[in-house]
Amino acid sequence: MSVPPASLIPRPLLFWTGVALTCAGVAEHVWMFIDSASMHFHMAMMDMSPAIMWAAMAAIVVGVVLSGFAVLPPRTAGPAAPAAAHATTASRRRLIAILTFALLVDQMKPATLAFISPGLRAEYGLSAADVSWLPTVALTGTVLGSLVWGRAADRIGRRATILIASLLFLGTTVCGAMPTFAGTLAMCALMGMAAGGMLPVVYALMTESLPPGRRAAIMVLQAGLTTTGGYMAASGLAAILIPLAGWRVTWFAQLPLVLVLIALNRWIPESAAFTARQTRAKQVPASALFKPPQTAKTLVVSAYAMAWGLVYWGFITFLPSQLESAGRHGMSAATLLFLSSLLAIPTCAVGAWLYMHWSARGTMVVYAALTVAALLTLAAVGMDGNRTILLATVMLLFVGTAGVIALIGPYTAEIYPLAIRGTAGGWAAAVGKSGGAFGPPLIALVLSAPGGIRTAAAFVALPMALAGIAVAVRGSNPQAAAPTPQGTTALDAELDELVSSEVVAAEATATTHLPSTGGVQT
Repeated sequence: MSVPPASLIPRPLLFWTGVALTCAGVAEHVWMFIDSASMHFHMAMMDMSPAIMWAAMAAIVVGVVLSGFAVLPPRTAGPAAPAAAHATTASRRRLIAILTFALLVDQMKPATLAFISPGLRAEYGLSAADVSWLPTVALTGTVLGSLVWGRAADRIGRRATILIASLLFLGTTVCGAMPTFAGTLAMCALMGMAAGGMLPVVYALMTESLPPGRRAAIMVLQAGLTTTGGYMAASGLAAILIPLAGWRVTWFAQLPLVLVLIALNRWIPESAAFTARQTRAKQVPASALFKPPQTAKTLVVSAYAMAWGLVYWGFITFLPSQLESAGRHGMSAATLLFLSSLLAIPTCAVGAWLYMHWSARGTMVVYAALTVAALLTLAAVGMDGNRTILLATVMLLFVGTAGVIALIGPYTAEIYPLAIRGTAGGWAAAVGKSGGAFGPPLIALVLSAPGGIRTAAAFVALPMALAGIAVAVRGSNPQAAAPTPQGTTALDAELDELVSSEVVAAEATATTHLPSTGGVQT
């Protein structure tokens, strides 16, 4: 007997009331920004009413809290049967499109930081050391957000966590209206927390909503393309809007995208496997990540993520200035890095094919090896070597790192059992992004040592090489049944098998008379 689908939002009136309050608070900040046009949008010198500002901020806080509470699953919810069999091919494609859009919006947030720093520094009169706090604080927020929201995904659900993160996106767009640098730092930290929670939750939901034979390639391609797309979207908005309305407008320009994401919420389903498990099993503590049989997985994933974070957030951060100072590559550093980032598109396509048709572990080792090869080549030739070799090496470095980041999220989601999948994804994301907190100062210290860029390249090549070896020797096979963590039963494996079989059955009968429910509702 079929079970009627539950309401997508348990308390819809409360949810939309909260959204309305949040929008009202944000709208007041947008109006203050528009009102600063006569001062070239320099709000640091603007005379604003403290009462109005605090009232607007209070509306945002209250609105986010109300909407967040509204999407929490009721404690008294009865058992719900997994409804994956009701998903049509069209509904799954729609889900992929919406979650890809969510990741694109998510990636635009940290990417924007690189483009606002010059204007922010000029308006507030900051030194280079002062403005360096902005990415540090924002990326620290993403580390905390990854840990908090990854765990929340395993406690309150994938769908609820995505919606709460989206609400925080909405509220923190007022980062563009802060009259002080301290206020900007605080809001960017909160925005970072929202951004940190999206990636691991999306991968968990994708893993539990798509057929096993296809989801790996889709997720790897999605991870790589949204990372590149987010950067390109942020750079495009900055190039067009900053000359017209200053650096602050880049935050407000993302407001319509966030509203669209919230409006699309009815087509973001809850994971059927998660819902079934919630009604039949106990919660598993986060410490299960570090207990047998998950210990080796966690150490391997952590090493791989940490190595990428050190290369990307540490070494590559200093690459533009090193290239500009060398001046022997025949083009601007910005042009070279942009062209190199475009290589992420074919890189991710190749990585997705290899991951699905050849070997998940083998593909991860290959991209780690490409990164190590590029770093060791830079260590050998430096910035004064042959121009052709230097250009090819920089591009190879971007190919390797693009592949690594495209693989780590989907791989983590696939190798862990249902009960701690969100927690594991959040941990991996947090470890990778922690490179943004300690990577730049560490690499700056290494660059001051004899050898400069050569020493730094060799220094970051070592952990990446060790991570690749760890994956090759102790990495798990995503296609194998994942062992359940200590303290659980075999229910996770049973639910994964149940949902997978239902998804495959739905694929085979998608062209028949199955009803379309707008998603995998529970």
